[in-house]
Amino acid sequence: MLKLQFVRENLELVRRMTKQRSDDLDFGAFESLDSRRRDLLSQVEALRRQKNEASQAISGKDLPGDVRQELIVKMREVSSEAKRLQGELRECEESLDQFMLVIPNIADDSVPIGKGEDDNTEIRSWGKRPVFDFEPKAHWELGTALDILDFERGVKIAGSRSVVCKGLGARLERALINFMLDLHTSEHGYTEILPPFMASSKSCMGTGQLPKFAADMFRCEGHELFMIPTAEVPLVNLFRGETLSEDELPKNLVAYTPCFRREAGTYGKDQRGLIRLHQFQKVELVKFTTPENSWDEHERLTQNAEEVLKRLGLSYRVVNLCTGDLGFSAAKCYDLEVWFPHQSKYREISSCSNCTDFQARRAGVRYKPVGGGKSRFVHTLNGSALAVGRTLAAILENYQLADGTVRVPEPLAPYLGGVSVIGG
Repeated sequence: MLKLQFVRENLELVRRMTKQRSDDLDFGAFESLDSRRRDLLSQVEALRRQKNEASQAISGKDLPGDVRQELIVKMREVSSEAKRLQGELRECEESLDQFMLVIPNIADDSVPIGKGEDDNTEIRSWGKRPVFDFEPKAHWELGTALDILDFERGVKIAGSRSVVCKGLGARLERALINFMLDLHTSEHGYTEILPPFMASSKSCMGTGQLPKFAADMFRCEGHELFMIPTAEVPLVNLFRGETLSEDELPKNLVAYTPCFRREAGTYGKDQRGLIRLHQFQKVELVKFTTPENSWDEHERLTQNAEEVLKRLGLSYRVVNLCTGDLGFSAAKCYDLEVWFPHQSKYREISSCSNCTDFQARRAGVRYKPVGGGKSRFVHTLNGSALAVGRTLAAILENYQLADGTVRVPEPLAPYLGGVSVIGG
């Protein structure tokens, strides 16, 4: 979240940048709440002074009895009024806190201004798109024909936007997970974490999923627990309320988890295939770093995610998301988009975000500078490296052969016991 003082002192900037992110917030309500809070705080403090003065006067040895009694009555009235105003102050502060929780992060100056994906800016691209001498099939057609994806039974078990991976389909997902984890831990210097797949409302608040995106999350009825939408939630909250040492930074963490999203607001979009499921697998990278190093670490994290696509030989591009397409907690985000031959377009496979101190302020994650001085909020960064189901889908479409079989990218063959072709 943003600092209250920053919002108060830069209200027009925050109002303008929030509107650029396609968020429509009533900052008039913020001004009223903030003004009311300061007025109540002033009144409460004035009553406390009166109470202290009356208390000191009552304790005087030479004070006449009738005067003392009047002061006691007056002090009780002051105490009662102070208690009433303190209740109003608490309610006002709670409302103000709730408003602060739905203000998005401030976009970095390098983020292009725009309304949606058409206004995103391509930064670079890599690899050659495959050329086929036949009409390339969709990954859901290939997976069904090869008997490695079963959408009908997935729907029977769990309803729409569900799938069963079986045989080499299940093994390929597992191979991708292990390949990604091995790459990031062995070559990129990340520490592997296996976190809980559920998180408390406090944890979801810390990373910005709550309260704004409650409708997109699966809640466990009867408990203040949510199925995680991304491993970013438990990884960031590993250090919630803690103060790290600067010499511990950067902390580089990687985790495989299933992820759960209701996909609210996406009715009719990507209903077929593996692109938009209620449950999917993902390998996630999270970094904790100092403000001075966070932008360099953002570039490094993005390159770590890109390396997965390079090793798998999948053509992709990197785009700088515009203000209207930027995630709630991010100050800047690069999307990696992989080529899908059947649709003849790039599709998102990773989002790599620098959240600056936005999440750290919500979750209370600080660090103590090596040279001493006041503790500061860390900067948090996150990125998918990669979304496993979408990677599987991209492999099926990019490595398909005319006879309906699919070649296995060379780095994955060892994880599949040497299998080089699926089908045939």
